[in-house]
Parts: sequence; structure tokens; C-alpha cells
Amino acid sequence: MKVFRPRSLDEAVRLMGAMGRNLTPLAGGTDLFVSWHHRVKEDLQLLDLSLLRDELGGYGIKNDVLEIGALTTYWDVMSSGDIAKAFPLLVAAAKQVGAIQIQTRGTWAGNIGNGSPAADGVPVMMAYDASVVLRSTAGLREIPLHSYWTGYKKTVKRPDELIVSMNMPIRARTVEWFHKVGARSAQTITKVGVAVVQDDRGWRVCANSVAPFVCRCRRLEAALDARREFLNPDEIRACLSEDISPIDDVRSTAAYRSNVLARLLFFGLSRDAQALSR
Repeated sequence: MKVFRPRSLDEAVRLMGAMGRNLTPLAGGTDLFVSWHHRVKEDLQLLDLSLLRDELGGYGIKNDVLEIGALTTYWDVMSSGDIAKAFPLLVAAAKQVGAIQIQTRGTWAGNIGNGSPAADGVPVMMAYDASVVLRSTAGLREIPLHSYWTGYKKTVKRPDELIVSMNMPIRARTVEWFHKVGARSAQTITKVGVAVVQDDRGWRVCANSVAPFVCRCRRLEAALDARREFLNPDEIRACLSEDISPIDDVRSTAAYRSNVLARLLFFGLSRDAQALSR
């Protein structure tokens, strides 16, 4: 195993350009080390980003856009009053990621980079219309988060690119909520999760643990934009059928995931409709 510790972002980007396909970026390490005992370590090469916190850590709000650096942790977001006010679902999701030890080391960019279909932080970022900023020696490229994955742990990121930040626009929202179903409220992997946002761009319904990657439920979004009313969870489950493909695994069954997601959405949207009609 070999570890590279660049002292600047420029150096990290040059290393990715030279050997990116064989280089694994290391930020918080909370996802990487879960699978440590399965990995072949003789040829493993890590790009340790820990010295780049000044360039990749923290967050800032500029021109009504929140930029979160690649080394920003869940705890950083939970500790921010500005983010809690502008993006409350980010704080709600961060509080359900692992234990305090994970929250203080795990990064939002790592949650994206690892590409788990059960990623806790990704549905809320996607519902907030986030984009991923990638950097290479050729410059910067910004990709909508909902277009980032092409399959299970497959992305549009090139081997020479490094995730450097995530951007989220600040907009007035009429609806925003997030719900995670697991064996516990934290320190557990999601069985079913969903984040829902409505703003001037329409509805976004983003679910995890129901497809090969965190996904938007496009058909349901279109129905909500068209002001369709659903009479029961079965109607929502039918509407979701083209957008999700849950599986049976050790944590749950496909039928359970489909049914629970439909019920979460039906009762959540019914509550929203009642609140908006007042």
C-alpha cells in the first residue's frame, strides 16, 4: 500500500491526472475503512486529502448558493446556524448518520463518492437541487447530483477528476421534509429513505435504498407538478414503479421497501396538502 499526501489542491489534482484510475481519494475514511478487510491492500494507493482542509474544508454562501467543501463533515453542518436556517434537512440528515465519531469525520463528498444506494446525506442534497463540482488539470466541471450516477457505484466522474465541492441554490420552499426508516434512528443503514422538496422549480422526490443509486422519482414529481391527488398509498406505489427497483437483501425485502416508501409519501404529502390549504 502507498499513501500520497499532497500539500495543495493543485498537487492533488496533478496526482489524479497522472494516476487517477489507480488512486483512491481518502477524506474522512468512514466509508473506505468499512470495507477495509475485503480490500486487496498490496496494490492500494490512497490520496490522503487531510492536509487540504484550508482549501477543501468549510462552507460559504455567495449569490444565494451554498458551497460545501469536499472535506466538510456532517458535524460542521450540524454546528452551523446559517445552514440550519437555509437548509434544515441537511442538519436533520446529518444527525442520523452513524454516531458522533462518524459525524465528526465523515464528509458529504465522501457520501457522494462512495456511491452507496443507502447514503443518508445524498437524498436531501439531491432534493435541494445540489450539483457536484469536479476538478481536473483541465479545469472545473459541475454536474447535477441527480445525473451523477449511471449505475451501482458507477458515475460520470472521470478518473482524473476530484470532487472539490457541492453547490446548493437557496430558494423559497413551500414543502421540505426528510424521513429515514431503519432499525434505529441513527447508527444504522437505511432500509428506506426519502426527501421531498417543493419550490419555484417544482417538486423533487428523492429516495434511497430503493434503486442501484439514490434516485429522483420523476414520474411522481411530474404527477405532483400536475397537481394530481392520490387517494391511497397503492396509487403512489404504482406511480413509483418506473423509477425505483428495490431488492431483497439482509436488511429488508423489495416488497417492504416499495410499500413503506409509498406509505411515507402518501401520508407525508397528505399532511403537506392539509398544511398548504390552511
